[in-house]
Amino acid sequence: MEDLTPLTNLQQCSEGAPRKKKMTERQPLLLQSDASDYEGSRGSAARPVRSSPPDNTLVNVHSEDSLAAASGSGDDEHGLTDKSNYNPTHHRTLEHPTSNFDTLIHLLKGNIGTGILAMPDAFRNAGLYVGLFGTMIMGAICTHCMHMLVRCSHELCQRFERPALDFSEVAFYSFESGPEGLRRYSILARRIVTTFLFITQIGFCCVYFLFVAMNIKEVMDHYYNIPLTIYLLILLAPMIMLNLVRNLKYLTPVSLIASMLTVAGLAISFWYMLQDLPDVHTVNPVATWVTLPLYFGTAVYAFEGIGVVLPLENNMRTPQDFGGTTGVLNTGMVIVACLYTAVGFFGYLKYGEHVRGSITLNLPQGEVLSELVRISMAVAIFLSYTLQFYVPVNIVEPFVKSHFRTTETRNLSATVLRIALVTFTCLLSICIPNLGPIISLVGAVSSSTLALISPPIIEMITFYNVGYGRYNWMLWKDFLILIFGLCGFVFGTWASLAQILNGTTN
Repeated sequence: MEDLTPLTNLQQCSEGAPRKKKMTERQPLLLQSDASDYEGSRGSAARPVRSSPPDNTLVNVHSEDSLAAASGSGDDEHGLTDKSNYNPTHHRTLEHPTSNFDTLIHLLKGNIGTGILAMPDAFRNAGLYVGLFGTMIMGAICTHCMHMLVRCSHELCQRFERPALDFSEVAFYSFESGPEGLRRYSILARRIVTTFLFITQIGFCCVYFLFVAMNIKEVMDHYYNIPLTIYLLILLAPMIMLNLVRNLKYLTPVSLIASMLTVAGLAISFWYMLQDLPDVHTVNPVATWVTLPLYFGTAVYAFEGIGVVLPLENNMRTPQDFGGTTGVLNTGMVIVACLYTAVGFFGYLKYGEHVRGSITLNLPQGEVLSELVRISMAVAIFLSYTLQFYVPVNIVEPFVKSHFRTTETRNLSATVLRIALVTFTCLLSICIPNLGPIISLVGAVSSSTLALISPPIIEMITFYNVGYGRYNWMLWKDFLILIFGLCGFVFGTWASLAQILNGTTN
């Protein structure tokens, strides 16, 4: 998930018994921060932050009760009674509901980012034909996992009578209503999902920092030969200034400009890739087993848009159109898979074993058009950094602010936190100046956990009391996906770390 404006719905907690309250306008998407984890037990009542979200953005919907309020007493304590008459979509109050087309655009934007530019490098690690069919299979598996998460969300919303849930809440409630021995781990499950969302977004920020610096260096090397570290340090000050903007309404024009530059850059990159294509026999049809885990990491990094799926579905005017064979989700992911496959196939075929961590780095030096592509993509990713950064800073911010009492000290601590996190991503980029391996590492560690490991676990626990279908087909299917995700996690992480430690430049 990358270039979708990852807006977060912050959650503050007050102590005491949970109480009913009407739904108010929320700050937009992607996940909640677990302020309740820092300030009290899960019996705390969630109190949303009031704000005015920018027009045409997505607003995450939450129920009238807090997380703990769903756990009642007696037989209904864990939501196991019959909720078949409850329709969650009838209880959603949306300030700015999105149409099917709006949702499709947001879905495409959430899945297309720096990952698509790294697909030729992924094909190099897999081989032309393994990459071709592997990318389509990976896209199908990731899309199915998205459907699994939406299905579990619907089941849990109905079971606990809540209008909508985000990713971390789905994990929480699945454990709450699962086997008796797992219910004690419901808060832990929510924290794990939130932690990996944080790691994923911080990883994206590191990739963005490195991407901008490498593309600027590629342009400037025609005139001056300056080390990459200098460019990263030069970028630090403007990046900090941009990320001190806290109101997302002011970032809407920034997101629009970034989207336009990204589309233009991709179009010109395609034009370069399709010029004078060599024969398919000039590249490897199948790569070695040693580099295949690197392909897995890069591919799952590119497809990791599962964090935006529930907010998108929750904010649709007609959420029933999201799933289904010809629904918004399948339509968008088919487009995404086709784009990824095309960029990977033609990019690797064009540049072969010399392809780099981003296809923009392979464009010819000295030509005005190719230099414009690098500059436009660098500016687009620079402007998109602050939108990716919004997620991790709002996960940590409630915890930091909880240690201060006055408004002045809270605001100062929030400012220091933003400066510290931006500096942290810059330092990580300096320590690991290899774009290809760091993309693969982020994908193998965090993206595979969210996209391939968490959904089957959540589905197995959610439907524990319902059943897994004839011959337990759902259980066997979930086990296969889980094993696939775990293997990718282990071997992808190992291969990425090995390449980083060997100092391979890319």
